[in-house]
Amino acid sequence: MNGFVKGEVDPAFRAVREVFESSFADGRNAGAALAVFVDGQAVVDLWGGVADARANRPWERDTPVVTFSCTKALTATAALAVAHDRGIGWDEPVTTWWPEYGAAGKESTTLADLLAHRAGLPAFDRPVSVEEAADPAAMAALLAAQEPIWSPGAEHGYHALTFGWLVGEFVRRHTESTVGDYVRRHFGAELWIGAPPHIAQRSARTAFPPAREMAWADPGPIDADTVTRMAAAYRDPGSLAMRASTNPVGSYNKPEVLAGGWPASGLVATARALARFYSDLVSGTLLPTAVLRDAVREQVRGPDSVLLLESAFGLGYMLPCENFILPGPARSSAFGHPGAGGALGLGDLDNRVAIAFTPNLRRDWLSGDRRAHDLVAATYSAL
Repeated sequence: MNGFVKGEVDPAFRAVREVFESSFADGRNAGAALAVFVDGQAVVDLWGGVADARANRPWERDTPVVTFSCTKALTATAALAVAHDRGIGWDEPVTTWWPEYGAAGKESTTLADLLAHRAGLPAFDRPVSVEEAADPAAMAALLAAQEPIWSPGAEHGYHALTFGWLVGEFVRRHTESTVGDYVRRHFGAELWIGAPPHIAQRSARTAFPPAREMAWADPGPIDADTVTRMAAAYRDPGSLAMRASTNPVGSYNKPEVLAGGWPASGLVATARALARFYSDLVSGTLLPTAVLRDAVREQVRGPDSVLLLESAFGLGYMLPCENFILPGPARSSAFGHPGAGGALGLGDLDNRVAIAFTPNLRRDWLSGDRRAHDLVAATYSAL
């Protein structure tokens, strides 16, 4: 099994490698990468498995993969950096920089509302094509004209896809560049929100395990009634959870989707690049530490109007909750964002830790998947 996983680990983190290797041995991973930084130094840099099962293409050191909602942390950081640079407060009305957004009762919405999933626009009110989704100005115009589902600020609910175009519009209007361009210029050249053809070509292909392994059989800390309601919502194409997460519709294995630069879900990156982003973030390189501490302060916590379980957010970053389950040692100070099917980006200001896990086999922790959780636990045990 040692020959199946490649890369390096600091001797103190040998147990992390063992956990990573075991996830291939028991079939939980097909292909994946893991990177950990502590105090700015790389202590874990591992990869292994198959990047594309159809072509039997192995996962290489530089294999990137789409990380789904891990993207939101980068988009949020871009907005926070621009706001800090321009002296713009989180609580200023959106209409001060986006006048059109005041339509349909949204005039009181703030940037903090957009970042904390309180905007009331978790889903588009009409089908959106992949071609439209590649045009951030068009997506912003749709959202500006739309009536909110709840009064802005009154509730919170996961804006699975709309988050990117809402928060991204702040970046676009103040920098005249897309989120993807801003991120690559300021955060890292190997963080692609809008992957060019040569990057899409060597990206890992995402896949799902057999249906029997996707059943929600292990609710863990979530009560059974909530799991039942969630299961029903994800079987109903008209539910808010499905409308929020499936429009626009497009396979993330398609180059045109990866090229589209979806700023809530389209980040293509290696684990190393994503972990380095969090390392730079917690070191104060990307944001002043005081700004970051303010941004990871809890804005909302409780039943999520879209996901139906407990969620918790700072200003764009997800905090430990039922939708972001972390081991005990990480719960008090970690923040970041998980991605659909198991991906994870995590930072910790107090412990100076940055972790990224990027798999291509899309599992769900409600079906017993604990890959990222176990890797985070092993990392904290080694500190």
